[in-house]
Amino acid sequence: MTTTKQTFEHPIVFLFNGAEESFLLASHGFIKQHKWVPNLKAFVNLDAGGSNGRELLFQSGPNHSWLVDYYNKYVKHPFGTILAEEIFQSGTIPSDSDFRIFKEHMPGLDMGQIFNGFIYHTKYDVVDLISHESLQHTGDNALSLIRGLANATELNDPQAHNNGPAVFFDFLGLYFVHYSEATGKSLNYSVAGAVLFLILVSIWRMANFSKISTCHVMRWFILVMVIQIISFVLGLALPIVVAYGMDSFGLSLTYYSTPMLIVGLYVCPSLIGLSLPITIYYSLQRNNKISSAYHLQLALHSQAVILALLAIALTVLSIRSTYILTIPLFFYFASLAFNLLTPLHDRGYAWTGLLKVSQVIPCLYSSYISYLFIVVLTPMGARAGSASNRDLYIAALAAVGTVLSFGFLVPLINTFRRPSFVVFLLLATTVLSLFLASSTQLGFPYRPKTSGQRVAYLHVRNKFYEYDGTLSKDESGYLFLYQDRRKETVLDGSNVNLTGLVSIKSNCEKHMMCGMPLYDYRYVQQRLESKWLPRDTPIEPPGSTTLEMLNKTIINSTTCRFEYNLTGPAQMSIFFQTYEDVTITNWSFLMSYLKNPPKYPLSYHIFFNYGIDSSSLHFFVEVSKTNGDFKVPLIQIGVSAHFIGYKGDAESQKLASSFPDFAIRADWPASYQRYIF
Repeated sequence: MTTTKQTFEHPIVFLFNGAEESFLLASHGFIKQHKWVPNLKAFVNLDAGGSNGRELLFQSGPNHSWLVDYYNKYVKHPFGTILAEEIFQSGTIPSDSDFRIFKEHMPGLDMGQIFNGFIYHTKYDVVDLISHESLQHTGDNALSLIRGLANATELNDPQAHNNGPAVFFDFLGLYFVHYSEATGKSLNYSVAGAVLFLILVSIWRMANFSKISTCHVMRWFILVMVIQIISFVLGLALPIVVAYGMDSFGLSLTYYSTPMLIVGLYVCPSLIGLSLPITIYYSLQRNNKISSAYHLQLALHSQAVILALLAIALTVLSIRSTYILTIPLFFYFASLAFNLLTPLHDRGYAWTGLLKVSQVIPCLYSSYISYLFIVVLTPMGARAGSASNRDLYIAALAAVGTVLSFGFLVPLINTFRRPSFVVFLLLATTVLSLFLASSTQLGFPYRPKTSGQRVAYLHVRNKFYEYDGTLSKDESGYLFLYQDRRKETVLDGSNVNLTGLVSIKSNCEKHMMCGMPLYDYRYVQQRLESKWLPRDTPIEPPGSTTLEMLNKTIINSTTCRFEYNLTGPAQMSIFFQTYEDVTITNWSFLMSYLKNPPKYPLSYHIFFNYGIDSSSLHFFVEVSKTNGDFKVPLIQIGVSAHFIGYKGDAESQKLASSFPDFAIRADWPASYQRYIF
């Protein structure tokens, strides 16, 4: 770009951020403080939730759909979907992006590599694993997009082009489709309304051709509709039931290293749910006035009505990814319209041929999008925390994908001579998959290097100081933060000695922040799932941490001010918790946080991080007490210090070496000191 003869109307800044994993500090610092920021009007963020493969456009705007126009026009290999944006912004993904910081100040696009998330943020996540093809793919896209945006007239006044959010998606990586949210709503309503209208026309035509009343056909349609609703619900529910059942037996993540098990565990139960009620109905129903072919059409009409009503409801709620329902509805509308315009509608099963052809594209796309998100979300299940049953997410994705891909095709098994054979075959596949997942090595989640278990723990030294300065408690041990649902159970039979491992729930009920050096919000969120392994010999942290009270000043009859100085390693946290009749009224930190405290029993949590500047932290806290008695305990302050990068002492290293080869450790020494002032 520096040597090209192409001119650029707008300046281009390349920003390389550090400290992303420390709450996006670098991007926040740049956008708030850098002198170039006033010259910037839009951004393209290149991120990663995996390693290798194509980069996915997973966030845009907000409310600047013209950026998606430029993406479509200039990007050579488009790959993205609005569904990714809505899932990411729902909080389902255990990750964050600099996009969150930048979008508050200017519009932009967020693209990231998403494949092979198994090694993401592990020691195996090395540059050598990123293929040249992947780098070339991202380079082609980024270069062409930046060249286009560098001459975008919209950047002269971006706010004048605030034209609302966009709907966008690619089809099998071959074509990219995008339109405005308003257009999307019109499409959803139009297709759903057109399908409902043609279904009424079809019912009227069935009545005329069968020489019975429309009301008679409508009554049978209502009955079939009830059956199809049951099928639809079972198609969605049975995979979730399987996931819940497996989790109840301690068998979560059995598909983690063997993704093909998802077909047997979740896809087949969904197909059983879709096919069983309608198959039983057709084997039992006896109606000579309405042919079996018409009954089958009524079942498909029922599926279309369900999708149409869902599409209308989700569109009312402004869910832009409703397009996923509109696609199969549109193609069903096309086949039904053609059948109604020809004699095929009334010639036995002749209409099924066109229906099958029309559902090829919806089936391909629904399978494609479901596969994409299963590939992305499966590795995240091993770093989402043990409190979350991620099997339910994968089961739900498989169920939705199956219902959308095969919802209009499964009822057609009733054109076979023995449709029950298909159901039994699906059931046999499910039973076999359950056996393989629960009783063989195929169902063990983890493999060395390629799909390991993330094991996070701290080598902790806890010290509790009382109001008079005496040391009342001094303990050492290991604090385990479980990243996945299986916790320590997969370590049974290994060389790791976990004798004495206990939950810290009781500590959380008695002590501020459980009396532990909780590192960040993930540790805080998962604190009740964490466990403590005590050890006899004291842990000596590789550095010192000192909280010094500089002054205690009585400001007035109800207010007291404390001043402190804190020194320690680059990552520290300060916890504040007042006694019952005391309130913090002012401090050195954000007043917005002070006025919106965390919900009980959590305390205030200030995370302090530094890079080059290692100077101490000087801060004050003002507390208020109505009776003005400041000669008693007023506030508890906890200081946690984290020595990231240190291996720990010999005993800690011995524990580390005992973990099996599928374990990917993230551990470091830490200390916690509780003071009462």
